Amino acid sequence: MSIFGIVLFLLFGGMAFWLLLFLMGFAIPYWITLGAIEQLRPKRVFDEEEEA
Repeated sequence: MSIFGIVLFLLFGGMAFWLLLFLMGFAIPYWITLGAIEQLRPKRVFDEEEEA
């Protein structure tokens, strides 16, 4: 039964490691880039009123 616990510990540890690797390598930079683009893009408040 203790082998089962060790295997589960390594399985969960491996899944957590790959999740953190994915988040640090792709998801967080993607989120930061989208936020930066949203801040740099000019706001278009009055364009919709002129088109209507």
